[in-house]
Amino acid sequence: MCMVRTNKAHPWHGVPIGLDAPEEVTVFIEIVPRDTVKYEVDKETGYLKIDRPQQYSNVVPANYGFIPRTYCDEGVASLARRKTNIPIARGDGDPLDILVLSEHHIPRGDIILKASPIGGFCLIDNGEADDKIVAVLKGDKVFEQYREIAELPKGILERFEHYFLTYKNLPDAPNVCEIPYSYGRMDSYRVIQAAVEDYARFIEEQDLC
Repeated sequence: MCMVRTNKAHPWHGVPIGLDAPEEVTVFIEIVPRDTVKYEVDKETGYLKIDRPQQYSNVVPANYGFIPRTYCDEGVASLARRKTNIPIARGDGDPLDILVLSEHHIPRGDIILKASPIGGFCLIDNGEADDKIVAVLKGDKVFEQYREIAELPKGILERFEHYFLTYKNLPDAPNVCEIPYSYGRMDSYRVIQAAVEDYARFIEEQDLC
C-alpha cells in the first residue's frame, strides 16, 4: 500500500476533528506566543499567510488556532444569543478558534495537535459571534490537571480577555470587541457541536453552488 502523499491536506477541510470530539479535538495551530505577526490559514490554498503584525506589544497568550471541520454560523450565534442581550447578527464565518495551554514551548505554528477543551468565552466582534474555546494539550503534565476553565489561575483568564479585547485596537478608533460571558467544559462541548453542525450546512451549501 502506497503511503506517499503528493498533495497537502487543507488544514480546515482535510484534517479530521477526531473520533473523540468534542471531549478531545484535533487542533491546527496558526500562531504561538512568541510570534509578533498574526498568521492565519488562507482559506483557498490552506497555507499560512500573514494577516497583520500584532498590535503594539500585544502577543497571543497561548498556542492559538482552530478546530478543523468547524464553522461559526447561525448555530454558534444562536447559543450566544441565549446568554447575552448584545445584538448578534451571525457567526463570524470562520472555523472555531481555540487556545491550547501547555507547559512546553512549541516553536512555531503550522502544526496539528490533540487537545482537551475545558471551557471558553463568548467574544462578540463587531456584532458577530467569535467564540474562543480554551483547552489543554493532551498529555501535558502541568495543565492536564485542569478539567474546568474555572480551575485555571485567575491571571491566565485575565490575560486571555485582555488580548482579545485589545488585539484589534487602533488609536482613536472604537473598540469593536466585547466578552459578555465565559463558560465551562460542558458548554464548550455544545459550542463545538454547534460549529460542527454549522460546518456540515456550510459544506452542503457549497456543494450546491
